Formats: sequence, structure tokens, C-alpha cells
Amino acid sequence: MFESAIQYQAQMWQAIGETFVMVGMSVGAALLLGLPLGTLLFFYRKGQLYENRFLSLVLNSIVNIVRSFPFLLLVVALIPVTRFIVGTAIGTMAATVPLCIVAIAYYSRLVEQSLLEVPKGTIEAALSMGASKLGLVFKFLYVEARSGLVLGLTTSTISFISFSTVMGVVGGGGVGDFAIRYGYQRFETEVMAYAIVVMIVLVQLVQFTGGTLSRLLDKR
Repeated sequence: MFESAIQYQAQMWQAIGETFVMVGMSVGAALLLGLPLGTLLFFYRKGQLYENRFLSLVLNSIVNIVRSFPFLLLVVALIPVTRFIVGTAIGTMAATVPLCIVAIAYYSRLVEQSLLEVPKGTIEAALSMGASKLGLVFKFLYVEARSGLVLGLTTSTISFISFSTVMGVVGGGGVGDFAIRYGYQRFETEVMAYAIVVMIVLVQLVQFTGGTLSRLLDKR
């Protein structure tokens, strides 16, 4: 394995960089769009502050449809959309489009679940103190749910790493594509093992960092 690591060192570093780009863009999309979407899913639920059956049905349907798609089929189905957004359906940046869409839907559901764990008394207390809508969200809900939100993002990031391994289908590269091209297709088992070890290390680092941060933020 050590010989393979030296022989394919340059290709592996490139693959790791491509994985970081894909996962980083996914995490960014999850935070920028998945977090507010999950918040809306929470508020529009039956019995919540801004209950709206129609909007709740629409948003939940969109999220459920995206989450129910097998990821590889979703990548293929979104090729026209990807080509429209980035001008091409091949390459690392093209691979980020389906990943970002999945990231938004995936994390929004985890955000909704985290916010549901916040005691209703918190919302009532915030409203009694005259908190604005944004104040209610940022100063009360997110603060109370911050440990769960971080843990949800950690779980999501690990899933994004797993999804990124199949992006070789659209020439997205990454560690998974490296394992297929330099290991599986060339019948080099050591290279496959090398790529698997790298993926395990990446996942463990994300899990350790996210888990530690979640425990530090947990007020209970």
C-alpha cells in the first residue's frame, strides 16, 4: 500500500482536493439554503407559530421527492439543469449541482427535527418578551437547537462525502473516482485499499470534529 501511496501521490491529492470542493459546496448550500428551508418547514407545520397547510405540503413534497431519488439517478436526471447552471455537465463544478440540491433537502429535514426538540415554552417566552421574527429564530430557536444543528450538519457532511464518491459518472473526480480508475479498473487492490483508508480518515475527522463541537454547545 505504501508503494501505491507514493506512486499515485499526485493523483490522490488532486482527488482529495476535488472531494473537498464538492463537499464544501454542499455544506455551504446546506447552511445557506437548507437551514432556512428547514426553519420554514418547522414554522409551517401543524400546530406551530405560522401554521400553513398549503406551504407545508408544497415544501414537504419537494424535500421528500428529492430525498427519495436514488442519488445516481438524480445526477443523471439533473444533467440538463447542471448544463444550464454551469455551462457544462462534466467536471467537478458540474458535480456540485446535484450534490448541493441533495444537501439542501437532506439538511433541511434534520434542521426541522432539531427545532422540533426545542421546548414550546422557549417560543412563548420569546414572544412574551417582544422578540421579532428574526430575533425569535436567531436569538432563541437556533441558540437552543445549536447542538442538534451541528450534529445534523456533521451527519449530513458524512453523507455528502459518501455521495461524492459516485460523481465520477459526470467526471466530477474525487477519491471515489480515483479508486475506480486507478484501483478497480486496473485491478490494483492496494490502490483501492489506499483510497478506502483515505475516505475512512476523512469521515472520522468530520465525525470527531462535529461530535466534539456538538457536545461543547450542548447546554443540557
